[in-house]
Amino acid sequence: MKKTAHFIDIEIDKLTNSIENVITSDSFPTGVLPLTRNDIKTITKKNGWNFNWKSEFLKPDRDVYKLTITNNTEVVQGLISLAVTPDNVYMHCS
Repeated sequence: MKKTAHFIDIEIDKLTNSIENVITSDSFPTGVLPLTRNDIKTITKKNGWNFNWKSEFLKPDRDVYKLTITNNTEVVQGLISLAVTPDNVYMHCS
């Protein structure tokens, strides 16, 4: 089987251990929690999300997690989807 290389075309300005406000440099304690059915109702194109996270959430082989500020878990700051196969881990994030 021929393997194809895949690259992520994004710019990472810096790695941090928490969510950081780029304007003020304030840092916030961060949590990663499973995305719920109630959460997915707010993850829409109208609210600025450019990926169809509802479709991703409904796929049975995917685990979708939300990145939140610890004391404000209702506001989703970012999302990641993982699909684990015997020889790969597939990931989508935004």
